[in-house]
Amino acid sequence: MHTTVNDYSFKEEIRNSNSLIIVNFWAPWCTPCKMIHPILNEITNDYHEFLKVITINTDSNPTTAMEYNVRSIPTLIIIKNGELLAKITGAVPKSTVLQLVNQLL
Repeated sequence: MHTTVNDYSFKEEIRNSNSLIIVNFWAPWCTPCKMIHPILNEITNDYHEFLKVITINTDSNPTTAMEYNVRSIPTLIIIKNGELLAKITGAVPKSTVLQLVNQLL
């Protein structure tokens, strides 16, 4: 499941999930962010039973980005049961994200 959240709905979204969650911090003007969107869509489709992907626009939702020390975008964080497990910065290949997801599942 792919969900778009904001600073207000973010905490509620991660609190109510026992699944592995990939949070995608991005902005509309960010070209590398646009490159990672199709990868996340594929992962969402392939792993929908085991994980959830959440997208948050850092331009309009800076509070959550600051809380997770996001200094550049795209940044992916992986959370389970409210705990930060991993962080990836930059437009990485699908294999990199999948390798980390498979380690954490």
